[in-house]
Amino acid sequence: MNIMHPVLRRIDLNLLPVFDAVYRSRSVRLAAEELAMSTSALSHALSRLRSALNDPLFYREGHRMCPSVYASQLAPSIASALKFLNQELTPPAAFVPAASTDCMQIAITDFTAFCVFPTLMHHLQREAPGLRFELRYLPHSPALTELLAGEVDLALGFNTPDEPAHPDLEEINWLRDEYVVISQANRTALTLDAYLAARHLVVTPWNERQGVLDCELERQGYSRQVAMKTPSMLSAPFIIEQSDLLMALPRRAAETMARAARLTIFPLPFPVPPFDVKIYAHQRSGKREATRWLISLLQTLVGGVHRFLTRFPAGRVFRYPWPGFMPSTHGDISWPRSQNGKLTFSPSPAAWLGRCVLNDCM
Repeated sequence: MNIMHPVLRRIDLNLLPVFDAVYRSRSVRLAAEELAMSTSALSHALSRLRSALNDPLFYREGHRMCPSVYASQLAPSIASALKFLNQELTPPAAFVPAASTDCMQIAITDFTAFCVFPTLMHHLQREAPGLRFELRYLPHSPALTELLAGEVDLALGFNTPDEPAHPDLEEINWLRDEYVVISQANRTALTLDAYLAARHLVVTPWNERQGVLDCELERQGYSRQVAMKTPSMLSAPFIIEQSDLLMALPRRAAETMARAARLTIFPLPFPVPPFDVKIYAHQRSGKREATRWLISLLQTLVGGVHRFLTRFPAGRVFRYPWPGFMPSTHGDISWPRSQNGKLTFSPSPAAWLGRCVLNDCM
C-alpha cells in the first residue's frame, strides 16, 4: 500500500516553525520569544527535530546558533512552505466595498458586457472605486468549466434548456429578455414578409454557423438572407444606421444601441420565446462575500431598469427630476410607441435613466 507523504508522517509539523525561527534569529532565546515558548521547551523541540532528521541542524558558536549545511539547504523550502500555508489558512478579511482592491474575474458574453457593465462601472465609482475586473469572453460550457476550476469568480450567460445542474454551482435568475429588430431610422413598419425579404446582420461571437434565430426560422419553415456576420456588437448599431440591413437582438441591447445611433426598434415579426440570462457562482468560492455583494448589485441594477420600463410604459410622458440636468434639452420626455411597434425617445433619456437607476429612485 502506498503511504502518502511518508517523511511528513514521522515528523511533528509543529517543529518546522521552531526550525524557521532559530534559522532566522540564530538564537534559541530570540526564537523562543518569537514563538512564545520557554527556552527549555524550544531546546527540547529542537532536539526532537534533530533526532527526526538525523542531523545536528544547528551548532553553537559563541552566542549564535549556526546552521549546518543540511539546515541551510532546508531553510528556504521550509520558509516558503510555512508562508504559503499561513496565507492559505488565514481566513479572508471581511469584504468592504469602499476599501476593496480585489480583482473580480468574470466570464461574460458580448451581450452582458454591452448592456450591464457601463452602468455597473458608473455605480462602482462611488460604491467600490478600487474594485477591479478581468472580463473573459467565453462560450457557456467553457465558462462553467472555468468557474468550477476556480479560474473565474462569476459567469454571466444564457440559460440552455438541456443544461445539466451541477451540485457545486449556484444558478441565480438574473434577467429575462426578448428579441426585437433594429433598422435605420427611416423605416416605418416591419412585417414578416419585409423581414424575410431584407438582408440581415448577425452577431456570432463564437463563429457559429447559424444565429439562434436562423434555427428558429428554419423550424417555422422560413429563412433569411444574412449579408454580414460579425463577432461583436460594437460596430453593429452604426452599420445598421447607415445601411438597409436589419438586425435581431435582445431588447436591452437594442435600447442601449438606440441611444448611440439613430435606429428604429420593432417587435420581432414571428414568435420566439423570451430567454433567460443567469448568474453562475461557485458554492465554495474563495471570494464568497465579494461575489455575493456583486451578485446583489447586478440584480439591483438590472431590476432598476426593468422597474423603469414597466413604470413608464409606451406613451407616458414624464419630466426630468431636476432642472438643468441635460442642458439645452430640458423638458418633457415622450416615450411613444406607434401601431407598428416603433419605439422612439425625444429627447434621449439615457443620462436621466442611468442616474435614476443608480440612485435607486424607482
